[in-house]
Amino acid sequence: MKANIGLSEKARQFNADVLAKLLADEFILYTKTRNAHYNVEGVDFHSKHLYFEELYNELIINVDDIAERIRTLGHYAPSSLKDYLALTHLTEERATNSNDSKSWISELLIDYETIIIFIRENINAIEESNDKSTADFLIGLMEAHEKTAWMLRAHLK
Repeated sequence: MKANIGLSEKARQFNADVLAKLLADEFILYTKTRNAHYNVEGVDFHSKHLYFEELYNELIINVDDIAERIRTLGHYAPSSLKDYLALTHLTEERATNSNDSKSWISELLIDYETIIIFIRENINAIEESNDKSTADFLIGLMEAHEKTAWMLRAHLK
């Protein structure tokens, strides 16, 4: 049965497409953060190991929430690694082979900021489609990512 939630099919499709790209980005960032958690090395290993765990636990909740928002709009959420790699703006490739915390944090920061910019670039179109729920959801996600990006930047000072 089609979703009858007061949005046109065109609006629901556009918003679901934006969310699908965001879902892919979040999943790639989740995976990269897991990688950081597993492989970080150095004198600050323990604290960063725990910090990266905190981050990936937040990210997996985002992944689930975004997928459920896509379903709320009446579309199917992409859920394969192949789909995510085709949709993402991020790369799972590392810029460096170093496993120190500063290298990991620098890479994760770039990804968080890429996601923030993607949300900011699409939020107006989603608001204009009269989808206040998705817009509100994205604003909250963007605010959370902005805070995380600030904290990552603070680690690099």
